[in-house]
Amino acid sequence: MALGRAGRLLARRRLRLVSLRTTFAVSFAAVTAAVTVLVGILSYGAAARLVRVDQQSVFNEVVQDLQGEVREQVMDPEDFSSSAPGHDLVRPARTDVQVLGPDGSVVDKGSPGLPVTDGDREIATAPKAGQLAVHEEVDVGNDVYRIATVALGGGRGAVQVAQEFSDTEDLLRALQQRTLLLMAAVVVGAGLFGWWLARRITRRLVILTGAAEAVARTRRLGIDVPVAGNDEVGRLGRAFDRMLGRLAQSEEDQRRLVQDAGHELRTPLTSLRTNISLLRRIDELPPEAREELVADLGQEARELTDLVNELVDLAAGQSDTEPVQRVDVAELAEDVAGAARRRTGRRVLVRAGGDTTTEGRAQMLTRALTNLVENAAKFDRGGSEPIEISVAGPARRGAIKVEVLDRGPGITEGDLLRVFDRFYRAPDARALPGSGLGLSIVREVAIAHGGAPFAYRREGGGSVIGFTVGGVGPAVG
Repeated sequence: MALGRAGRLLARRRLRLVSLRTTFAVSFAAVTAAVTVLVGILSYGAAARLVRVDQQSVFNEVVQDLQGEVREQVMDPEDFSSSAPGHDLVRPARTDVQVLGPDGSVVDKGSPGLPVTDGDREIATAPKAGQLAVHEEVDVGNDVYRIATVALGGGRGAVQVAQEFSDTEDLLRALQQRTLLLMAAVVVGAGLFGWWLARRITRRLVILTGAAEAVARTRRLGIDVPVAGNDEVGRLGRAFDRMLGRLAQSEEDQRRLVQDAGHELRTPLTSLRTNISLLRRIDELPPEAREELVADLGQEARELTDLVNELVDLAAGQSDTEPVQRVDVAELAEDVAGAARRRTGRRVLVRAGGDTTTEGRAQMLTRALTNLVENAAKFDRGGSEPIEISVAGPARRGAIKVEVLDRGPGITEGDLLRVFDRFYRAPDARALPGSGLGLSIVREVAIAHGGAPFAYRREGGGSVIGFTVGGVGPAVG
């Protein structure tokens, strides 16, 4: 028991980890992280490149200005001394200047002092003004400099110009750190927002899931499903609610069918048991009683057979296993009329008008028409007027109207609303053969084809019973 409970808890925990909400939030955060990292890298790279290029441009301009100045004028190391007026012209911000004498020694030390190489000393003794030696990434103390040494010409010395770019790199590193922190904050914020958004989006899905689990756990189909919104989730909720409603109705119909069938089967079965018990004493019965007993048994067997067949037809009418095809209802009516003429010997007329073709199930429609014609023949026994079948093309909302007219005793006003109920039989019809399922099968077929049954009293006597066909609708039940 403990292991089973632990297994269930672990399974639930795994389900929570892989829930749609978690998946959505993680996916949202992952996409945001990828976009943020890409944008951050591109932005930082562009900013760093611009800063470095700008610093390099400034340094190159300073060096070029210095070269132009020493080429235009004959200048000595004293002209660039830190105490000389105008020296700030070649000392822009973040630029260090150091002056070398004719022998390459430092005559005016920079701040900080810059290293002097053999190449710098050669530049100091160079005869031509403006000669240049550049050193990249030179360590001066704890900083890194870019140094350019420019010859004054005539062996008079040189001027060293240095630009510190380690502080630029420090600035870029600080920018990088801030970018990383901002990226991390954006990713965390995106994850939290994704979780909130996923919770908001999946809240109704969680409710629907709970309802489905409740149905699976309790097997109760009457659970209320909260429906809200007009989006896909709202449509799913309404569809789920309708599905549960139809399943509940189907379950109720099945339960009622079983109860009604059991009730209807009980009477002939009781009669059969009584007659079978008499068979044990059949030798004691007079010949007339024997014949009557055998006739009763045959009649009861036929009634049971008819009842079982109609129950099977009713159950089959609630399924949608028969393929849907293009059918002509008028042609089906002609076939039913021909069979009825041969079986009953009655005249059966068919009147058709308009387009009587539709999408439907031919066997179900034939069964409904047969039941109507047999019902008319049963209640109009010995009648001289023909039974009429009327099939009219679309007149209302594209529905085909099918009617069977007879000149029988008709239907009372009180029975018009109940003739399509299962096993219902009017008081005047209880002495006639039948189970009371024929017209209920007509109703099921009509509903399955997007129509509805109807019945009314015929002017001049008799009744009109029929149904409409609007194409294949939802499965019945």
